[in-house]
Amino acid sequence: MADLDTLLDDLAAESAELETLVAPLPPEQWTQPTPAEGWTIAHQIGHLAWTDEVATLSATDARTGESGFAELLTEAAARITTFADDAAAKAAADPVPELLQRWRRGRTALAAALRAVPGDGKVSWFGPPMRPGSMATARLMETWAHGQDIADALGVRREPTDRLRAVAHIGVRTRDFAYAVRELPAPAHEFRVELTAPSGARWSWGPEDSPQRITGPAIDFCLLVTQRRHPDDLALRANGAEAAEWLTIAQAFAGPPGSGREAGAFH
Repeated sequence: MADLDTLLDDLAAESAELETLVAPLPPEQWTQPTPAEGWTIAHQIGHLAWTDEVATLSATDARTGESGFAELLTEAAARITTFADDAAAKAAADPVPELLQRWRRGRTALAAALRAVPGDGKVSWFGPPMRPGSMATARLMETWAHGQDIADALGVRREPTDRLRAVAHIGVRTRDFAYAVRELPAPAHEFRVELTAPSGARWSWGPEDSPQRITGPAIDFCLLVTQRRHPDDLALRANGAEAAEWLTIAQAFAGPPGSGREAGAFH
């Protein structure tokens, strides 16, 4: 994957592109529902603002040795199914100008905090701890995915970019996690994933001789692993029974199994 500075630049660009969608909206349109059940546009931005702040807290702990994130994780464990929803709802209640400023400040603070993590340091999270580059990748994935919810709510088609490589990468790397959260055994061998980037470049992961293969457009793979489209609505091809099964459960984001989207919802 790219180095930390490149990933943070891509995260900043993805966030800025999303801001061009939401910043011009009148306050009443921020209450518009999105495909995520119970979440408005304000919930989506509130969630991004909150998770950036929490990631900043964890990255700061990695530098200072403090335990702010560990305490928050203990609180989250007590209401694991509602913790993120509660935080999004609380943020969505803020006036729109304040929410926008909060999101902007959080993005800036997170980039600085990740750059300050010691070279061998790991950042704790709701899943396994990760390097700063992996955290930046995860934040880029979430920003893109929640931005897709907003774009879908507004009926806007976003032009995909090669920033999707980070989203695809985390989608591949979280294969076994998708099985674990469903209490299923993960396949014993790596899969081969071959994708066509928006630029036309070819991206690949896994051994070339693997009999279990996923091929298709990178945008479709990213929509799949973030569960923003149903597998039946995507031009992805699975060779092998295990690869085909993975397409039905792939999940790049932390937390319990997602419910995904219904087939045909966006045609």
